Amino acid sequence: MVSAAAIAPVAADLRRPVAVRTLWLLAGAGAILVLSVLSVSSGVRAVSLDDIMSALAGQDDTVAQAAIIKRIPRTVLAILVGAALALAGVTMQAVTRNPIADPGILGVSNGAALAVVIGISFGGITDAFGQMAFAIVGAAVAAVFVYTVGSLGRGGATPLRLALAGAATSAAFASLVSAIMLPRVDLLRSFQSWQVGGVGGAEWSRIAIAAPVLAAGALICLASSRGMNSLALGDDTAKGLGEHVFRTRLLSALGAVVLAGTATAIAGPIGFVGLVVPHICRLLAGTDHRWLLPFSALAGAALLLASDITGRVIAPSSEEIQVGIVTAVIGAPFFIWIVRRQRVREL
Repeated sequence: MVSAAAIAPVAADLRRPVAVRTLWLLAGAGAILVLSVLSVSSGVRAVSLDDIMSALAGQDDTVAQAAIIKRIPRTVLAILVGAALALAGVTMQAVTRNPIADPGILGVSNGAALAVVIGISFGGITDAFGQMAFAIVGAAVAAVFVYTVGSLGRGGATPLRLALAGAATSAAFASLVSAIMLPRVDLLRSFQSWQVGGVGGAEWSRIAIAAPVLAAGALICLASSRGMNSLALGDDTAKGLGEHVFRTRLLSALGAVVLAGTATAIAGPIGFVGLVVPHICRLLAGTDHRWLLPFSALAGAALLLASDITGRVIAPSSEEIQVGIVTAVIGAPFFIWIVRRQRVREL
């Protein structure tokens, strides 16, 4: 029998005005548009809006054109990766019912990174599709391993246990990545910025391959949104509502793994986007995943764009600060705040 008290908070959230949520979605799309213009115009060579319009028309300043041509794929990649990581974060939090779940915190991103490095070093995998396939498999293995370790003992997979298991696994994977790359000077130089997490090396060829895979992962997550709403009530209540809990959890996790693995393959292990964005979006869009997922995708894209712009603005005339460093600076204090807010004490 489904408890009315359990359903009441969700039912109240579902009744939130559609117009308000739609306005927030439009605001998110507008923010991405503004940030995209700033992304194209920011850097060592400042570019004005007139320069952008002239370059798009194929006129005038060749230096400005070169800067714009280089920055447009970078901007597109930041949008895709930010949206993918945010969607993966929301989905992982729904699947595990863990408020601090995130591809980086749970070791999924570093699992994907390790798989990519193994594929390149020992398998000679250099094509983008092969690297993405390795990354998805590595992300899946890491997710299963961390959840299994975090579930051991009395009480099952508590948020703190998952975070500790994920942190330990992530550190171990990062050490293995360094151990494999250090003897390979050529590999180290090529993937130094990728290892930190960045979008500076964006290429249209890789984006073209990654975009359909990311779209598939996003569609899987969006198609599971109703099931995620049921999972939020608990497994017993979800079953009482007619939800196939195992299938919903498996499909949702598959979508998150595809998104996190592909994003890591093309941009490196970027952390905390999937942690910060869902919590902020719940304040604005509510907990209904049918709205929370698309809104988080927009907010994640905006956050990664803003982080990339910040890294370029802070160090405009020298080595830019990689976006993975900027998101870590933003996300680490937020992570501590979330843990303290949840008052998670049980090991």
